[in-house]
Amino acid sequence: MKRLFSLLSILSLLAPVSLPGEEGEEVIILDELGVKNLGIETVMAEESDFSQTVFTLGRIEFVPGKSGVVSSRIAGRLTELKVVPGDVIATGDEVAKVESRQPGDPPPVIPLKAPLGGVVTAVEIRPGEAVEPERALIEIIDLGEVDAVAKVPEHLAAKISVGSRAEIRVDALGDRIFTGELLRFGTSADRESGTVDAVFRLANPEGHLRPGMRAGFSIITGERENVLSVPREALQGSGANRFVFVKHFDLPNAFVKAPVEVGERNESAVEILGGIFPADEVVTRGAYPLSFAGAGSVSLKEALDAAHGHSHNEDGSEIGEGHGDEDHGHAEHDHEHGEDHGDDHESMSMLTLFFAGTTAVLFVLLLVSAFGNRKLQSSLKS
Repeated sequence: MKRLFSLLSILSLLAPVSLPGEEGEEVIILDELGVKNLGIETVMAEESDFSQTVFTLGRIEFVPGKSGVVSSRIAGRLTELKVVPGDVIATGDEVAKVESRQPGDPPPVIPLKAPLGGVVTAVEIRPGEAVEPERALIEIIDLGEVDAVAKVPEHLAAKISVGSRAEIRVDALGDRIFTGELLRFGTSADRESGTVDAVFRLANPEGHLRPGMRAGFSIITGERENVLSVPREALQGSGANRFVFVKHFDLPNAFVKAPVEVGERNESAVEILGGIFPADEVVTRGAYPLSFAGAGSVSLKEALDAAHGHSHNEDGSEIGEGHGDEDHGHAEHDHEHGEDHGDDHESMSMLTLFFAGTTAVLFVLLLVSAFGNRKLQSSLKS
């Protein structure tokens, strides 16, 4: 029986096997039009500083003490209005005129001037309306600086402190990023939402930030150096099956599906613990639709032929690799003349039948030999 198992082991080594692609990797190959249609863009994976962050929402508010109103010292009637909401004015600019109720011919008219420079945010009167000294007529806010107020959940507030930095994105201003430092926390927490205000001061020289704008805050709680990371949009899959697409180092318009091990994440990047290397070109834009592109419109053979300038087998291997000289000749002949490959398939079928037949015969011979040995041993004992 030992000889039987030994022979079967030898025969198993002779049997034909199906080999996977290089390192079992999955390659998606597109043509140039496919790459353009998917809008594919890549970035180089690199080791850099990596920030741990907490994310929260909030709004832009004006800085307390940097707002004011225009009013009249005398009672009268508004005769002229020179500003509308949105106008940018300087300190001392004339914004309106009021006709006094004091007698005169004509009655005395006094100008109203801005007490500070900034943006006119509200006009509460129209020409011809009565003016009283206690009435606020025009509101002005200095927007050279603004406060960005984040609503931080109470359980995260302990992770940040005065001086913590934040990257702030404002919905109304697209992808632009503002950077601010934490000045102070609010004086009390909001019981309903379970949040506490965290106030960041932002420079606003262009005046694009306006009170009431909604903002998103990535508040930095820590940083590490030399961390391999990729943009978040590059990461695909879910749960335990995470992967990225890496540009093939040799084939044009080809992308390797690379399973990865992920670490920490922030609002813009994800840490990669394994699966790719620094300097790999990782697909960012177009990574999601690339997951459904399948094999694309170009075969592996066509891509390799174009890249290397000579013909390959259908599985991408070199012609003659793992084949006899006769098969190599057939492959070259078929490529040049476009003839039918039926003979090659027939030869492979005959070779398979030969292996199967040989295996069966040897197996029978082993059984006969084993049976004969047992019979001989029985005769000797008797």
